[in-house]
Amino acid sequence: MAPGITVERLVSHLFDADHASDAIADELAGWLTDSRRFRAFAAANRDKIRKKLRGATDADARHAVRTELRVAQLLLADRRIELAFEPYGSATGGPDFAVTYRTQRPFNLEVTRRRPGSRSGADGGALLAKLRQLPPSVANVVLVAAADDRAEPLDVPSAISSLQARVDARDDRYFTERGLDGIRGFHQRYLRLGAVIAWFEGRHDEARAVRWVNESARIQVPEPAALAVLACLRAEEVS
Repeated sequence: MAPGITVERLVSHLFDADHASDAIADELAGWLTDSRRFRAFAAANRDKIRKKLRGATDADARHAVRTELRVAQLLLADRRIELAFEPYGSATGGPDFAVTYRTQRPFNLEVTRRRPGSRSGADGGALLAKLRQLPPSVANVVLVAAADDRAEPLDVPSAISSLQARVDARDDRYFTERGLDGIRGFHQRYLRLGAVIAWFEGRHDEARAVRWVNESARIQVPEPAALAVLACLRAEEVS
């Protein structure tokens, strides 16, 4: 943590005057107080976080940033995990984090939050939008968080099946309208997807974080690293 930066000064730097005392600011202050590693992470990336928070112009966007920061705070509870924030830069639209577990090869983690009112737990649209952000030559994981305690978590196997049904029906237009180069573009990006984690923060059991593994992925996430991430997201005790 940069010398002289207290939790109060850091929170003041991150939030503008209109949001300095809102619920998210108070929650973040608690995380910063409780975790020295997260405080150091936030201090090192304070300008990036500030830009994200101040660019979030509505409540849903602000809660999306809050979800990213909550994931970072949970992962950093494990001292074996190191995080790089926006490793590809904010302008490229790349994944949110690069995760390194011990000496294993890093993998990317993209965090997204389902919008409130999403009706179907099997909607593949939440995944399609993120496939465009996955770079090649590295393992990639997409974490899809439920919007709130009342939201239905993503049913990943059903979501993948719904996308495959579009492929089988040769519905090229469906993928083109969502920013991919048709079915071919979907296949290319799908092979970059190592795993999906459906995260339901409101639960307090193993179903809080459920992983689906893409057996077709060109590069798989190292299993010990994946299990460590799941343990953190479930807020299990780190050994």
